[in-house]
Amino acid sequence: MPALLLPAPAKLNLMLHITGQRADGYHELQTLFQLLDRGDDLEFSPTLDGRIELSPPLPDVADDDNLIIKAARLLKPYASANAGVAIQLHKRLPMGGGLGGGSSDAATALVALNHLWQCRLSEDQLAELGLSLGADVPVFVRGRSAWAEGVGERLTPVELPEHWFVVLQPGVSVNTARLFADTELTRNTPVSTIRSALAGAGHNDFEAVARKRYPEIELAFTRLAEFGQVRLSGSGASLFLTTQSDMAAQDLLRSILEQYPGYSGFTARGVNQSPLQRSLANTA
Repeated sequence: MPALLLPAPAKLNLMLHITGQRADGYHELQTLFQLLDRGDDLEFSPTLDGRIELSPPLPDVADDDNLIIKAARLLKPYASANAGVAIQLHKRLPMGGGLGGGSSDAATALVALNHLWQCRLSEDQLAELGLSLGADVPVFVRGRSAWAEGVGERLTPVELPEHWFVVLQPGVSVNTARLFADTELTRNTPVSTIRSALAGAGHNDFEAVARKRYPEIELAFTRLAEFGQVRLSGSGASLFLTTQSDMAAQDLLRSILEQYPGYSGFTARGVNQSPLQRSLANTA
């Protein structure tokens, strides 16, 4: 097969509640996943040598810890013995940004290699494999904006307004495990409903500890408040503001970066269907 270029879209958490902690240490969540039309790209070139190769390597991430390689290895038992792949990663999303970059990359690898290696696994099977890599992977495998519960694996597709967003990085990478372990993290937010979340209710339980532990995030919240309602995605560090059009988003980003040139950011549109699934359908 020829090489296959596919997107790995970002996500935003429009709200994120931590409603409890299980005996195994995992946290019970409720969150609203909004997929975006922007993210990383991965190019898959199938080979017949049985090898899995990724370039360029991610800084300070060993192959055994790289979610893309781990995803490919999970699929290998379902492929022919000589099935291999060379993967080129075009990384655009920041690491430790709360945008789901690593999870989305892994999901794209699962979906792409299931197609290229003709593994014939169902979406449910791919999502189950993805869950072993991370709680955010299934939503990218399924490719729909969704209401999520449990550790993030119980998904209900939702139709969200396809707003435009300004997404900003305040110049710091957040350690999610550190925030989950923080003794000041709220873990008992009352259980909510899809209806209230879709109506705009809810908050992000990570925000308070992220702002307290990372001065860069606190400063960014303070600076950006003059431009509109600022929200944290996931555990951070990315912040976002909502606008009603592409032009409004571009103008807002330009104003922010002119005033605070040390920040970086981008604009993106919220989408209900993932660009991954649309791109793959176009190759069929």
